[in-house]
Amino acid sequence: MRVCILGNSLSGLTLAKALVNQKIYVDIFMPEKTLKINKTRTIGISKSNIKFFNKNIINLEKIIWKLNRIEIFSDNHKNEKVLNFEDNKEYLFSIVRHYELFNILLYNLSKNRFFKKKKSLNNKIPRDYNLIINTDHNNFITKKYFNKKIEKKYNSFAYTTIISHDKILNNTATQIFTNKGPLAFLPISNYETSVVYSINKSNNKINNINELIQNYNFRYNIKKIKKIELFELKSLSLRSYYHNNILSFGDLLHKIHPLAGQGFNMTIRDIIILMKIIKNKIDLGLDLDSSVNYEFQNKSKHKNFIFSNGIDLINTFFNFERKTKSDLLIKSVKKFGALPSVNKFFTKVADNGTLF
Repeated sequence: MRVCILGNSLSGLTLAKALVNQKIYVDIFMPEKTLKINKTRTIGISKSNIKFFNKNIINLEKIIWKLNRIEIFSDNHKNEKVLNFEDNKEYLFSIVRHYELFNILLYNLSKNRFFKKKKSLNNKIPRDYNLIINTDHNNFITKKYFNKKIEKKYNSFAYTTIISHDKILNNTATQIFTNKGPLAFLPISNYETSVVYSINKSNNKINNINELIQNYNFRYNIKKIKKIELFELKSLSLRSYYHNNILSFGDLLHKIHPLAGQGFNMTIRDIIILMKIIKNKIDLGLDLDSSVNYEFQNKSKHKNFIFSNGIDLINTFFNFERKTKSDLLIKSVKKFGALPSVNKFFTKVADNGTLF
């Protein structure tokens, strides 16, 4: 069995590692442009996905930072927690630096005899592969076969950085829905915390992000704010996941707002579904072919669509609350979210995705 992966994105490397662990030959075609690694970007991974990662892909225990509490605030009610999720027995979520995860995957793949790196496509569809997994936004295959999508622009930029601070017990993530957009403080050690601030473009007088971070910080004695990176925010869902034996994957399939830290979790859940399909084919002695892509789309597309729209609904709700400054809305959410059964339900959805 041979699988070809187009692009060296984090999604592609993660899937490649899952495949070679099953003794499937994987070739990765590298894009012509060198991938720029954002040193301030971090990724949230849910508890169930960490367990899958550790068992089926690669053990991440040495590079993740575990969180057992998530607190949510609104700018209109600064001193009151709107929602609170915690697990004092274990943990809820983990944060990992993007470049560390990227490097550990690439290093381990480079030592695996089932893995090989290849040069660019040269505008030709690779032959002699059972499956072609496309994760490259810019190649000709994407432009020709995967250009039909549902896309939404948020008219916002996400500003990312890492703050260094005095040592504290740093196991609580904080999400503040400010009047300029959602701001997240995501711990990565007792000395450092990742910051993601999604700011609407209409706030065109934003000159000093560092000052805004300081204004909303109530937990850390900040020593240094590192270089700030930014990227435009948008969501998308592909209308069709595959063309013949070519499967689109990762960010090409779906992009969501970063406010809930669920983007990469959706990809891991896709990998779980895809690997079950592939393993079942192999166990039955069947070849990997376009039927894999057909099954994957049938099992994952509706889940991804519902989950993506759920995240978008959260963003829309807090935008509406910010503009109306409604006490009734926030008090209702606070009361509703405090119910043990509701709190447990939302925790399970965040951990596992949709519950069906």
